Parts: sequence; C-alpha cells; structure tokens
Amino acid sequence: MLVRTFLILAVLGAASSAFAQAPAAGGPVSQAVREAWQSAKKNVTESAAQMPEDGYAFKPVATVRTFGQILAHVAGANYEFCSGLRGEKSPHAEDEFEKSATTKADIIKALDASLAYCDEPITAMTDATAAEVIDLPFGMPKGARAKLILLNTGHLNEHYGNLVTYFRVKGMVPPSSRGQ
Repeated sequence: MLVRTFLILAVLGAASSAFAQAPAAGGPVSQAVREAWQSAKKNVTESAAQMPEDGYAFKPVATVRTFGQILAHVAGANYEFCSGLRGEKSPHAEDEFEKSATTKADIIKALDASLAYCDEPITAMTDATAAEVIDLPFGMPKGARAKLILLNTGHLNEHYGNLVTYFRVKGMVPPSSRGQ
C-alpha cells in the first residue's frame, strides 16, 4: 500500500510539474518589463505599416507633428534611451530622423533599426541587471536599468496614443482596436 501511494504521488507530482508554467527567462520582473516593451513596440510598428504613404504627411492641426514625424521622432528617441542601456553614446541624434526621413519607407527603416537597437539589451536583461544603476539620458540622474526601459516604453505608448488619434480623425481603426 505504501509503495502504491508513493507511486501515485510521484505520478501526480510529475504531471503537475509538466503543467506548471516555466519561470520567465531572466526572472519575472525583467519578463514583465520585456512584455510591456513588446506590446508598445507592436502597436507602433503596426501603426507604421498600416498608415498609407499619403497619411504620413497628415496632421490634424497645424501645430502638431505629422504622423510620419511622430514615428521619426520615436526612432531618434529610441537611440537616445537605448544607448543608455548599452552604456554608449547614441549613434543618432534624437531629431535626426525627424529632419531627414521623409518617406514611409525611410521612416519605417529608421524605426525598425532603432527598435532592433533597443531589443538587444532589453532581451538580455535579467532581474539582477534590471536593478543595476546606470547613467540615464536627457540629463536625468542615474537610475535603474529597468527605469530607462520603462521610460522608453512609456514614450512609445505616449506617441502611440497620438497615432491613435490620427487614425480616428482619418476614420481608420488603430492596430490595438482591430478585432474588437
């Protein structure tokens, strides 16, 4: 009887282990930060793809950036934020693409490259490295690596909110609302 009970417990234990969720790579905090980044990145890249070429020059009022200028700004800012994650000088000025990239293709190329530049240190982050104190850009005091990623994620979300308004003014459904 004791052997049978032990075998049943062993089988149940193995089965429950098989169904248990595997721990996040690098830890639960770094995984949560990565998931927030991926969500913001997805909304921005899908917006860039969805808007037709002629929509890149659209702005609802004269005092704001065009759709394309917002994405170009995001590309430049990504380099500023993520150079801090890498511990290096930014290879591009924050306003470089806003001044130089004017077509949908040029803006998407700059945006995609900036996101790839950010992906490497964000993907490599662990809970331990998320807590490391690093130099922050834009004259900010030193702070945790995770803070810089969250600031950049917030920046993407902020500008995605702008893009949502542009889509709605044009009578289009933004990426995060499709299928709802």
